[in-house]
Amino acid sequence: MITELLADLDAESWELDELVARHEDWTVPTPAQGWTVGHQIGHLMWTDKAAILAITDPEAFQAQPLTPDIVDRTAEEAAGLPDLLELWRDSRAKLREHLAAASGKIVWFGPPMSPASMATARIMETWAHGQDVADAFGVTREPTRRIRHVCHIGVRTVGFAFLLNGKAAPEQEIRVELTGPGGELWTWGPQDAENRVTGPALDFAFLVTQRRNREQLKIEATGPVAEEWVPIAQAFAGPPGGGR
Repeated sequence: MITELLADLDAESWELDELVARHEDWTVPTPAQGWTVGHQIGHLMWTDKAAILAITDPEAFQAQPLTPDIVDRTAEEAAGLPDLLELWRDSRAKLREHLAAASGKIVWFGPPMSPASMATARIMETWAHGQDVADAFGVTREPTRRIRHVCHIGVRTVGFAFLLNGKAAPEQEIRVELTGPGGELWTWGPQDAENRVTGPALDFAFLVTQRRNREQLKIEATGPVAEEWVPIAQAFAGPPGGGR
């Protein structure tokens, strides 16, 4: 499983790599307020290095000061590095090696994760920040089967999303039915669940990464828990974002 996940992480990273390598100007603003293309790539590099530290020295990872501005500050620090693309290539290659050899839970900014979950999270974040870059350059990306990983982590973080928003994690399970890029059906949760979320997988991926406003998406929620979850759904660690 980890081998397949790492292969998909490589593919997702190289798709973004090829996009940014074609553009010399990384000062182009992206939909994330205050973030340029350089900030997006710098953030991915910093997160790779944070994950490597979490795997190789969890005590040092946990000892680092997590100031409220850490994400914006580190992205700003990396954005202007002249060799940022090569640095990102190096960080993701090293992270791949460490994830392939890792075992047990990995400490993180949110709940601890298995190596497979960490790889899935890196696919999700690479896809999400890649979308910001694509939007900045006016590029429409063709969705691939890799968005299933984004959707999967979005479903797995239902309770986390509720807790981040000051709500009790729901006891009722939610049935999620999504249509993949090739017309295939992807499902999570019991088939007879009262609460259901349905729609295109791409729209759900946009939803849980907060890359599109819900009003733009063909996502249907049925049942009180599903209706409460969809507006606050998020697949990423950290406080709730402002959305788009």
